[in-house]
Amino acid sequence: MTVPSDYAILKRRVREAGLLEKQPGFYLCVIVVNMALLAGCCVVLAQVRHPWVQAADGVVLGLVAGQLGFQLHDAGHHQMFGRRWKNTLVAFLTADALLGVSYGWWVRKHNQHHANPNHLDLDPDINNPAIAYSPEQAAARRGLLRLIARYQAFLFVPLTCLLSWSMHVASGRFLARQPSRHRWQEVAVLSAHWLLYLGLLVYFLGPWSALIVILLQKAVSGFYLAAVFAPNHKGMLQVDTSSDLDFLRGQVLTSRNVRARPLTDLWYGALNYQIEHHLFPTMARNNIPRAQRIVREYCAEVGVPYYETSLPRSYRELLTFLHEVGAPLRTPVLTAVP
Repeated sequence: MTVPSDYAILKRRVREAGLLEKQPGFYLCVIVVNMALLAGCCVVLAQVRHPWVQAADGVVLGLVAGQLGFQLHDAGHHQMFGRRWKNTLVAFLTADALLGVSYGWWVRKHNQHHANPNHLDLDPDINNPAIAYSPEQAAARRGLLRLIARYQAFLFVPLTCLLSWSMHVASGRFLARQPSRHRWQEVAVLSAHWLLYLGLLVYFLGPWSALIVILLQKAVSGFYLAAVFAPNHKGMLQVDTSSDLDFLRGQVLTSRNVRARPLTDLWYGALNYQIEHHLFPTMARNNIPRAQRIVREYCAEVGVPYYETSLPRSYRELLTFLHEVGAPLRTPVLTAVP
């Protein structure tokens, strides 16, 4: 008789609690609220001519874009609806039409991350030119990238403000170079997005005010998304091809939870429950807090360390980790005297 894995036992307990059921009513409310916030920001930009109000609206638009990012994330994981095509439609429209990023690029990248969290060779989230996540990565940097890696803990915040732009560039590169099921639909919708986004802003605000709003929105949305995603894994256990962890341990040990609070849950889009999300990526967002108790108790039962910390401490641990990775580059090389 086959003995069920630790994860299979945990999943059965979660399913018996009814926590893998879809929550379409909840997600319809989320979509309506997000669209109302986006529409409200657009109305303010179209009607108000005061530059400070426009600038403030650009900041709010950046935060709304972050919430739309969570909407894309949940739909991309098929958390929302029982029918796959409904999730795909919401994710596609949110990504390409509203955010100006490729749905196909995001799905491929995010699926690779979930399959290989914190894997030094296979996780795309810790293999990028902006930040070094291991001493080996830092040592391999050259030129400007080496200088950035040396002081990356101090540069982390300004670098995150460029994240939205890097996502746009990566989306374009993906559609130009990689095979994609919906390539031409994405090209058409993304073209319409940029035409309307830039055209309407310039029409209503003029070129200079439009530029300020765009820069503020992209900076805030990039910082927001990075502030949510970066503490989830960075500084936790890193693995490579020599690691031998089962699914349960591979997901739990590489993830950091941020302690639940109502505002924290809202700010994170429930991704502060990173352990539970990685164990059950299709679980509806509003079911995850109830699943946490089951997961935490089961991890204690089978002896798997379950790590959770406060919001301020999560950022302190993140920045300390980045600073330590860059430390060898800040150590002066002593030349031997003959």
